[in-house]
Amino acid sequence: MNSAVLVADRIRMSHRGSLALAAAGAVLLSAKVVFVKLLYQHGLDAVDVITLRMLTAGPLFLAVAVWTWRQTPRLRAGDLLRVAGLGFMGYYASSMLDLIGLQYVSAGLERLILFLTPSFVLLLGILFLRRRVRPVQWLSLVVAYAGIALIFQHELSVIGHPNMVWGATLIGISAVMYAVYLLLSEGLMQRIGALRLVALALCVSTLLCLTQYPLLRPVGRLLELPAPVWWLALLNGTVCTALPIFMTMVAVRNIGAGHATQAGMVGPASTLLLAAWLLDEPITAIQLAGTALVTAGILMLSSAQAAPRPEPLAP
Repeated sequence: MNSAVLVADRIRMSHRGSLALAAAGAVLLSAKVVFVKLLYQHGLDAVDVITLRMLTAGPLFLAVAVWTWRQTPRLRAGDLLRVAGLGFMGYYASSMLDLIGLQYVSAGLERLILFLTPSFVLLLGILFLRRRVRPVQWLSLVVAYAGIALIFQHELSVIGHPNMVWGATLIGISAVMYAVYLLLSEGLMQRIGALRLVALALCVSTLLCLTQYPLLRPVGRLLELPAPVWWLALLNGTVCTALPIFMTMVAVRNIGAGHATQAGMVGPASTLLLAAWLLDEPITAIQLAGTALVTAGILMLSSAQAAPRPEPLAP
């Protein structure tokens, strides 16, 4: 029995309760971008933010990794090498690119670009795995990308940052890298369990983040950060990073991946609302229309797939 089942078997909920849990997990995961923006307002950069995130979330994933280490099947040397590669690409490099790009785009646009990850998985499967695509899936891509184009053009003309195109490009590359991670992790995830793989991969990411910091920044900088920064970092690492993973695992176990995925469609809309509330980012009719198009496109795509599976953590 894999680790996700062991966790979820202890928590049984009604169908409505599980849908609410999946939706709440998506909202918390989407709130992560807002907390990052708040940390940027305190003068931090991407290297600082990812280090603080892994300092606060890393111990939780280390505990899970230790707890699941002796579960069957036992991990081989080849498994550990694959986990290390997946951790580097899916949770370290992808997250760094996302955080750097987020300095130049709005929270809402960043979340929508990352929300396109399932479409990148589909396109990569077509290009490299020769997977067949149904017409409704092509239509879903057109709808979703039309929504992104609408919002991007609006923000570029109205509130565009000088490096907005560069930032959006970095976030797009981040999403593509995460899509590659999803494709490459499928077989290993089914064999050793989703929770164990994620915990180990995040331990790799934590090690890389903590190793790079003294090479790029003076370590004493962390000790000089004010208390509000540490509180934001703690919330970002625990409530918006670690907690949504376990919430999603329980929801998927109780109601299946398809329903959990659809409940998670509230993520982009919640980001817009939180960004407007905490960051004073404006909400316009064009943003709402673009968000609706992206959400509709990804919903069409997830409904058209035979067994959609939400990944517990995104960059």
